[in-house]
Amino acid sequence: MNDPEALLHYLDILLKESNFTKAAHELYISQPYLTQLIKRIETKLGTSIINRDSVPFTLTEAGAIYYQYLENLIYDNLQLDRKLAAFTRPEHEIIRIGILESLGTFLLPELLPPFLKENKDVEIQLFENVPRNSETRLLNEQIDCYIGQTPETLSRGLKFFINGGERYYVVIPPNSPYFQPNRFILDENEYPLEKLLHQPLVLSAPESAIRHQVNGLLQKFKLKPQIAIESSSVITATNLAIHGLGLTISTASILKRIAQTPINLMPIDVNLLKLEFFIAVKENRPLSPKLAELIKAFESLNLESYIK
Repeated sequence: MNDPEALLHYLDILLKESNFTKAAHELYISQPYLTQLIKRIETKLGTSIINRDSVPFTLTEAGAIYYQYLENLIYDNLQLDRKLAAFTRPEHEIIRIGILESLGTFLLPELLPPFLKENKDVEIQLFENVPRNSETRLLNEQIDCYIGQTPETLSRGLKFFINGGERYYVVIPPNSPYFQPNRFILDENEYPLEKLLHQPLVLSAPESAIRHQVNGLLQKFKLKPQIAIESSSVITATNLAIHGLGLTISTASILKRIAQTPINLMPIDVNLLKLEFFIAVKENRPLSPKLAELIKAFESLNLESYIK
């Protein structure tokens, strides 16, 4: 078998079940076939790839290298398909979108299904990355547009279209001295914001758009933050704060995905901090008709997000 995706799937199921018979049953293949397949791979590599002596099964060091090799093959094949798409599927227009994963989770389901329904000759390719990488890709014309937040942080040479936004909230967990039982949304001026920012903070990574704005807020109050922990994921940072590692600043679209209560949320004055959504393109680069339609579709969405 030479299909890296199938091989990776077989290994995942075998590691999960830690039993050749059960794994073969889940894969709808025979147990002898699965056993021989693994043996052929190990013979070809000249070493074992799975520790079978204890349960659960684990990859050997060589197995981990082989597993990474399969993942790289799959990624390279995907990249090749993307690069050849303009030639192999000339009847389709390819639109390459850069976006932050946490933002894409909220925004893309609103944008792409209706757009693709009306534009069946368009193929979307997603490139999920941190904002700075997406901007670099856009400037280098490796993607066609970039969907992000906080347009004031964008590099020169990019043109953007704004639509909607959401409020920021200070997330106050139950172990905080500022927590108020039996309340959810506090008043905007419940506490002086500067006082809350003196507390231990859980923050997203420095390269994130939200962190950039939070840093500006801290500078406004001339505060050096007491950082409890940082995370590259805004969702992880919010969850860590909710579970008591400190206060954090998060947005409505993130908080709506988290069911953990009780917590207090104090809205931040929009004149101090507000998030705006945008779609950006490279300045002076002509827009294709379909990309222009995508921008119009983005501008027509109702993207205001808030918590009641």
